Amino acid sequence: MIRIDSVTKRYPDGTVAVDRLSLEIPDRSITVLVGPSGCGKTTTLRMINRMVDPSEGRILLDGADIREQPVNTLRRSMGYVIQNAGLFQHRTIVDNIATVPRLLGWNKQKSRARAVELMERVGLDAALAKRYPYQLSGGQQQRVGVARALAADPPVLLMDEPFSAVDPVVRKGLQEELLRIQGELGKTIVFVTHDIDEAIKLGTMVAVLRTGGRLAQYAPPAELLTHPADAFVEDFLGTDRGIRRLSFFGTDELELLTEPIVAVDSTAEQIAARTRADVPYLLVTDLEGRPLGWSDPDGLTPGRIDQDRLLPHGRPFARGESLRAALDCAVLSPTGWAVAVDESGRAAGVVSQQAIGAAIRAAHAEGHQDAAATDARVAG
Repeated sequence: MIRIDSVTKRYPDGTVAVDRLSLEIPDRSITVLVGPSGCGKTTTLRMINRMVDPSEGRILLDGADIREQPVNTLRRSMGYVIQNAGLFQHRTIVDNIATVPRLLGWNKQKSRARAVELMERVGLDAALAKRYPYQLSGGQQQRVGVARALAADPPVLLMDEPFSAVDPVVRKGLQEELLRIQGELGKTIVFVTHDIDEAIKLGTMVAVLRTGGRLAQYAPPAELLTHPADAFVEDFLGTDRGIRRLSFFGTDELELLTEPIVAVDSTAEQIAARTRADVPYLLVTDLEGRPLGWSDPDGLTPGRIDQDRLLPHGRPFARGESLRAALDCAVLSPTGWAVAVDESGRAAGVVSQQAIGAAIRAAHAEGHQDAAATDARVAG
């Protein structure tokens, strides 16, 4: 565990970057520091590995003050990932990743073997090992940065806005990769971002900081969205925090309809049997059950359904995804119905916006009941 105990960072000109900050960062979790510019996120991160020393207070690592060990030893026990990766441009990818093991005295062969192993872990093709950073895309360079930070297997990983310089699609992939790696390795990660969506997606705990480095709220993402501490936190979370909350509710309880699904070669009898008065459209699938699109039952020609006349089914959601994903699929569908698929991409069922709305209301009610029970226990 990392404990930040009443830490203040005051510069000679009087500027206070961090003001009496206290946090307990749990082991084997991702703790995200988020807030507006000037709130002391990066300064806090740098104080953890003593790139910056606090003016007051102390930082404890497993109960020991970090000032009690040599600074180089401390830093080598912590991986550090920054925006734009910060790679050595004159070194190959494999040598970039092997940097810290070499500093620790590993021989060249062992260091490079470790680097190649980590390339696979972070999703990099081994064929890139002998290339240089400028020959890689931004997303690939960030993966190299993560691999380099993990090379000596440090227990702590510090990440300073590592994905902010890449496009949204690559950023989403990097976030998923980080969650996968964390699930396998269980590091203690402190992650800095200014993006509340990224904080909520990645964080086990989220610390919202005010300008001037004061803590506004420290809570798990679901609690943060349900009970913002004050107007500042509520404003920082944005007007769509209710939609974000849906990310924490699954779709397992959604009742999927399988009847309104027909194959592209269905007969008139099969189409008639699948038509329901309460479902205005039928979902047409290919012969393997993968969704092709929607159609009015009267617009289907038995035995030879014209795929070009089908309405698009939009993006389907996978069973087990969140209610937010299901709602997004229904909203984007021209019919107002969402399509659920199994692991093979075959249609598992369909669900209406109204059914999703009912599930959302039930989930919100359950969440408020749980919160009220928690408040009652605390008060007791």
